[in-house]
Amino acid sequence: MIVSPSILSCDFGNVERDTKMLDASEADWLHIDVMDGVFAPNISFGFPILKSVNQHTDKILDVHLMIVNPDHFIKEFVDAGADIITVHFEACTHLHRSIQLIKSFGIKAGVALNPHTPVSVLEEVIHDLDLVLIMSVNPGFGGEKFIESSVAKVKKLKTLIEENNASVIIEVDGGVNIETGKKLSEAGADALVAGSYVFKSENPSETIASLKKL
Repeated sequence: MIVSPSILSCDFGNVERDTKMLDASEADWLHIDVMDGVFAPNISFGFPILKSVNQHTDKILDVHLMIVNPDHFIKEFVDAGADIITVHFEACTHLHRSIQLIKSFGIKAGVALNPHTPVSVLEEVIHDLDLVLIMSVNPGFGGEKFIESSVAKVKKLKTLIEENNASVIIEVDGGVNIETGKKLSEAGADALVAGSYVFKSENPSETIASLKKL
C-alpha cells in the first residue's frame, strides 16, 4: 500500500519538523492539499509551503489541486516541486487538455472525483491517467466522516481500469484510518491519503507503518 500523509494536518508552526518526520517514516508520498476558497470551502496554502516542504524531503510530492482554473497554475506547481498533480474533474472544462498539460512537464497526472461524481465520467480519459483520486469525504476540511459508499466506488473504478487494460493508481482521500483503510485495500485501492489519523496519533511513524501493511 502506498501511504501519502496529508500535511494539511501537520503543525504549521513546525512544518520543517513534521516534514522531516514524514521523510524518515515509511510514507511513500507527501500529500499536498491546495484549496482556493472557491472550489473548496476552505483556503489552505500554495507555492511557498510546497517549496518549503520540498526542501526538507526526498519523498514524492503528491499535489491535489482543489481549485478553479487549475491550468493557470500547473507550471508554478511543477516549478515548486510537484511530482504528481491531481486536478478535479468538476473543476476542468477541458479535462483532456488539463491532463496533457500536466504530462507535458514530465510528471504524473491524476484526476480527483468528488463523492457525487460517478467513475463513468473517466471512460474517455482513463488511458491518459496515471492516478485517480476518490474523495471519500466532501473536500474542504480535515477530520470529516468517511463516506461508506466510497468502498463500492473504488470497486467500480477498479473494474473500469481492468476492462480498459489501463495502468492507473487508485488513491483514496478522506476519513482514512486502519478500519476504513482495510476496506479500501480489499476493494482495490493502491494508495491512501491520511491526515488527522496520522498527525493526531501518539506515534505518527508507527501509524504510517500500520497503513503500509494493509
